[in-house]
Amino acid sequence: MVDLSQYLPILIFLGIALLLSGTFVFLPMLVSRLTGTNKPTPEKLTEYECGFPAFEDSRSQFDVRFYLVAILFIVFDLEAAFLYPWAVSVFKLGWTAWFSMMIFVAELALGLIYAWKKGALEWE
Repeated sequence: MVDLSQYLPILIFLGIALLLSGTFVFLPMLVSRLTGTNKPTPEKLTEYECGFPAFEDSRSQFDVRFYLVAILFIVFDLEAAFLYPWAVSVFKLGWTAWFSMMIFVAELALGLIYAWKKGALEWE
């Protein structure tokens, strides 16, 4: 016979998690219905994506600035993802890690200056 009493804390944790997540999802909807703040209009119910109305042709071209901003965001987001683990362990890794990260940050700074000079950060 298997003793399942060891799994009781996991089951309690799962129950509390399901209860809290359900509360966080459904309680705001219930409160908005009861307080009268739920007033849908046709404008509020329309789909809206990427700055364009959803009623146009789905094969229409997007402005290249959307892609450029997305790429720049990914590049500088990855910079933060590389900087944090490096900052945590820089004293253990030594001077080689410090110089290599300074080269990495300098390359990113040059890339930012280049994008700035080319006008990639300007939104018209």
